[in-house]
Amino acid sequence: MPSTPEAILAQLQAAGSAYAEKKPGAREQLLNLGYALVSSVELPSEAIQRMGWAEPARAAHCRIAVELGIFELLKDSNQSAKEVAAKTGADEPRAMQKYAATRLSNALTEPRYRDGVIYVHDVAGPSFRGLPEYLKSIKYALPTKLNDGLFQAAHKTELPFFAWLHQNPPYLQIFSSYIVAYRAGKPSWVDPGFYPVSERLTEGFNDQSGDGGVFLVDVGGGRGHDLLELKDKHPSLPGKLILQDQPDVISTVVGQDVSEATAHDFFTPQPVKDARAHYLRSVFHDWDEDYCVKILQQLRPALKPGYSRLLINEIIVPDRNAAWPATSMDQLVFVLGAMRERTQADWENMLRRAGFKIVHVYSYDMVAESLIEAEIA
Repeated sequence: MPSTPEAILAQLQAAGSAYAEKKPGAREQLLNLGYALVSSVELPSEAIQRMGWAEPARAAHCRIAVELGIFELLKDSNQSAKEVAAKTGADEPRAMQKYAATRLSNALTEPRYRDGVIYVHDVAGPSFRGLPEYLKSIKYALPTKLNDGLFQAAHKTELPFFAWLHQNPPYLQIFSSYIVAYRAGKPSWVDPGFYPVSERLTEGFNDQSGDGGVFLVDVGGGRGHDLLELKDKHPSLPGKLILQDQPDVISTVVGQDVSEATAHDFFTPQPVKDARAHYLRSVFHDWDEDYCVKILQQLRPALKPGYSRLLINEIIVPDRNAAWPATSMDQLVFVLGAMRERTQADWENMLRRAGFKIVHVYSYDMVAESLIEAEIA
């Protein structure tokens, strides 16, 4: 990454041209260079101001605006501070005279983005705010236990993150909604040019194989958004699409266009045999390597050698110049579950332990998530 403003500006021009041509990864490169440009010209005092109160204030006020329904009031309009105060019941702010809708404020009227604001402030926020004091209290040791870390200290619980979500259903629904928002607008493995679905999965599919010709099983797939996107972008897929998750998640799946939606614990044997593919997205970064190996070992007997494929959609942290989406997600899984994102060497080692081998890794430059295709070793 260039360090001088002049060098960054030159790269911004090239990235802008690539973005205009809709090249994969160009938008992410523009963001990366934009942040680099700010860092190259920002005074230390301004950096402290931004980190110390500008960004925390923005997050807090967005949370308040969600609570008061201000984004809905402002959608596609301009309103005076007096009008907004009258409609929300809040006092009129002293400094502001008029509010105007923006691209972001309009987006925050959508439930998935609104839920994202609530999630990052109420659930993840306390863990980040408590990080310095917590690490100091344990003499800067590295937390490694799902049920004894920063999240538990911040939320005064003994439950691991996901167990806490299931004990607090409103936040479970908010989290599930936000996951869709987190991925919205970003390159997907089902996009043309990312993973060759037709070549690697459709060709050679056997509709008499295993449990009635299953094309793909989405293991731990939430409400099925990935399956729906797969079917939308590849409408002529053969065979069944099966969604699996915990019972309280599956119970919320209504009217989804999948063949089956069934409750399944991925720490137990996989019941669907000889599917063309078993797919897991953002599952493994929530668990340490031993638990991940257990998940994989429960899957392995269900795969048919030479036919079934294991697809893992996760972040692979590069050895050098990791972009902020990867490093920031690494920090998020650390404060929520004492976990981390993995390098390609980590993935190779973990899959080898479970009896798999990587066939190919599909990715775009600057795009955080890759698709790992693996098979039985």
